Amino acid sequence: MDDIVRQAMAKWPNVPDCYGWLGLDARGNWYMRDDRAQAAGAFDSGRPGAKGSLLRHDKLIDFIQRNYEHDAQGRWYFQNGPQRVYVELEATPWIWRVQADGTVRAHDGVAAEVQRCVLDETGRLYLQTERGLGLVHTQDMAQAAELVESGRWAPEEEPQAGLPQRYGYVRSPQRDSPQGGRGG
Repeated sequence: MDDIVRQAMAKWPNVPDCYGWLGLDARGNWYMRDDRAQAAGAFDSGRPGAKGSLLRHDKLIDFIQRNYEHDAQGRWYFQNGPQRVYVELEATPWIWRVQADGTVRAHDGVAAEVQRCVLDETGRLYLQTERGLGLVHTQDMAQAAELVESGRWAPEEEPQAGLPQRYGYVRSPQRDSPQGGRGG
């Protein structure tokens, strides 16, 4: 976490949490979700406009990713100064990119060690690492298939619906928020 964020938290300790305004999609892209996007539906609903606006500013994305954490309930958030901005997850808290040598890096660029490989009923591949569970990026599935075929990864089948509870993450903190699913 950035020092400036820690300082802001100390200076303003009672800032209310924010829900629904930030999302991470299944390809590791960040989205800002204004009132219109939230009114269009849940982040993972697939409804037109529900995802919001794709963030493209590299320094903002880097700031978010440096200050991306989770709480004891498995809700992921971005610590924006003194305010926690809870993140809506389209899939998982991490999106893994498979490197040419078979190692993996998260959407934030940080390397991780694969501990377990999971395949759901739809054919999506997930990796458990010391950082948590994440989905393999769709563009890396050919490389991932080679790693499975070579025996380096041995997928275990698990139903998609049970992954959040089993691996300790919440896809939509907004649905359970004190504000009844909106705002912050």
